[in-house]
Amino acid sequence: MLNIDISMLQDSLTMFAFLALELTLLFLVISYIVGVLQEYIPPERIQSILSGKGGKGYLIAAFLGAITPFCSCSTIPFLKGLLRAKAGFGTMMVFLFASPLLNPIIIGLFAVTFGLPVTAFYFTIAMGVSVIAGYSLEKLGFERYVKAEAYIEPASKGCGSSCEGSKVAVSRWQRVWNTTWADFKKVLPYLIGGIAIGSLIYGFMPTSLVVSLANEDNPFAIPIAAVIGIPLYIRAEAVIPLSAALAAKGMGLGAVMALIIGSAGASLTEVILLKSIFKNTMIIAFLIVILSMAMSAGYLYAILF
Repeated sequence: MLNIDISMLQDSLTMFAFLALELTLLFLVISYIVGVLQEYIPPERIQSILSGKGGKGYLIAAFLGAITPFCSCSTIPFLKGLLRAKAGFGTMMVFLFASPLLNPIIIGLFAVTFGLPVTAFYFTIAMGVSVIAGYSLEKLGFERYVKAEAYIEPASKGCGSSCEGSKVAVSRWQRVWNTTWADFKKVLPYLIGGIAIGSLIYGFMPTSLVVSLANEDNPFAIPIAAVIGIPLYIRAEAVIPLSAALAAKGMGLGAVMALIIGSAGASLTEVILLKSIFKNTMIIAFLIVILSMAMSAGYLYAILF
């Protein structure tokens, strides 16, 4: 028993170190790239692209999410950039939902593991629900649940307009970095807290428990799998192979689909990070959308396949 506990603790510590390093680097790199883009692309341009009439902006946001290789947590700095560029609220939410679910890595692994028909089904559900949810949340006025400070760019020190020549370029890059670092310091407590909790769950929750709760004989297997997927922070590279292994052990295929969407679409770490941007009402709405998407896809998958 002691050996098992030590092994679980080692798994948790290893996952914590891996996620802490990976997500820190991802956050800093993505935030910096977004900052550089904002220096060269006027906010009005971003706003016009993502606020297209007739639903065009929503589709663009969904496809933008589909081509960006972001996990649920690394979507956050990009979302901050969209907020400061005053892009449409609905289109921002579409991107938030679609980006981790439709990134090229997860779609490619889906096709290899489950085949093209299942991949097409998954893509259609994730894309459709993301667009509908983003549109609905905007029409229902959920933008009021965005924290006011999320729109404010952190103060950064630079040499200002008095610099000339190469000094202007240096100050620009330095200004972007200062903003990036200020953002990172704000979310660091949320990041570390979320990673710590997620790592403990990863290390101490055995796959046999997941299978026992979400086997084909359990009528509540799909909602259970959807809920289990959120605290189990699983990278896109791991969620598909893990799901295939769980299916081989007896987990229902509908529950497998729900687990994939729950774990890829949201994570405990992401939810904690979102607290730096959204009020609790908005976070609850976000979780309801992900869980609804996971369960709907799971039940439809079980019926169709």
